[in-house]
Amino acid sequence: MDRADEWVSGPGTRHSLKREYEKFGKQEYARLAGISVGHLYNLRNSQRYRKLSAVYEGTRPTAVSIGERRKPDPQGRPGFLRVDTVHQGDWDGAKGVYHINAVDTVTQWQIVGCAGKISEQYLMPVLEAILHQFPFQILGFHADNGSEYINRTVAKLLEKLLIEFTKSRACRSQDNALVEGKNGAVIRKLIGYGHIAAPHAEAVQKFYTAHLNRYLNFHRPCGFATVSLNERGKRTRKYKVEDYQTPYEKLKSQPEARGYLKKGMSLGQLDKVAGQMSDTECARKMGEAKRTLLRKCKMESPLPPRFD
Repeated sequence: MDRADEWVSGPGTRHSLKREYEKFGKQEYARLAGISVGHLYNLRNSQRYRKLSAVYEGTRPTAVSIGERRKPDPQGRPGFLRVDTVHQGDWDGAKGVYHINAVDTVTQWQIVGCAGKISEQYLMPVLEAILHQFPFQILGFHADNGSEYINRTVAKLLEKLLIEFTKSRACRSQDNALVEGKNGAVIRKLIGYGHIAAPHAEAVQKFYTAHLNRYLNFHRPCGFATVSLNERGKRTRKYKVEDYQTPYEKLKSQPEARGYLKKGMSLGQLDKVAGQMSDTECARKMGEAKRTLLRKCKMESPLPPRFD
C-alpha cells in the first residue's frame, strides 16, 4: 500500500487499511486494519521495512555527443590546450568577471582572457582572441564538462579551425590538472580573490593582452618535471634547477619549433618581443599596470561599499 499510495501520512494509511478489510472485505488486511499509527511509523523507520518497500530508480545519464571524452595525447607537439574558467566571485548578488585560462600542454604557453559573462555572446569573442594569441598552430582543445564550453557554438568554432575537441573523463581529476594548477598559481596569486564587477571585463581583457600574457610567456619561468618509472610502473616527478624555463624557451628548444608556428610568424619576431625588456623590468611594468587596473576597478565599482 505504501508503494501504491507513495507513502501518505500514518493516519491516512491506517484509514485505508481499515477500509480494505471492512468495506472491501479483503481478509489479508484483518490484522493490519487494527494497527496503531505509532506502530506503523515504527515499521516505516526500520531498516528492513525500508529495504523491502523502497523503490530505487537510478539516474539516467544523458549522452552529450559534443567533444570526445578522453585525455589529449600531444606526443610532444605544442598546440594542445587545456582550458578552464575562473570566476572572480559575487558581491551582494552582483556577478564578477570570468577569467578564461588556456595553457598549452607541452610548452605551458599560457593565454588568459576575461569575459563579463559566460554566455555565448560574451564568451565567444574572448575565446577567439585567446586562440589568436598563441604563436603556434592549435591542434587540440580540452576542457572539463562545463556548459560554457560543451555546447554547439564552441564545437562549431573548433570544427571550423580543424581543432580536436576533447573533454575530461569521469573520476579522472588529472585530465585537466595542468590548467587548474595555473588557476591558483597565476590568476589567484596575481589577481587575488577580491570582487571585480562584470562591467570591468573589457579593461581586464586589455590588461591581459598588453601586459600579463607577455610576462607569463616570455619572462616567467615554469617547471618542467622529469618523469621516471620505478620497477612497479609508478611515475615519479622531480624538478631540477635546469628543468625551469620560460614557455618561449621551451618552445624554442623543440626540434621542429619553426614548423609549429602559425603562418606569418617566425622565431625572429618572437625573439624581438622577448628581448625588449628584462624579466624583472617586465614584471615591474606588469605589476604597475595591475595595481592601476585594480584601483580603477575598485573606485569605479557600481556597488556601494559594504561594512561587515
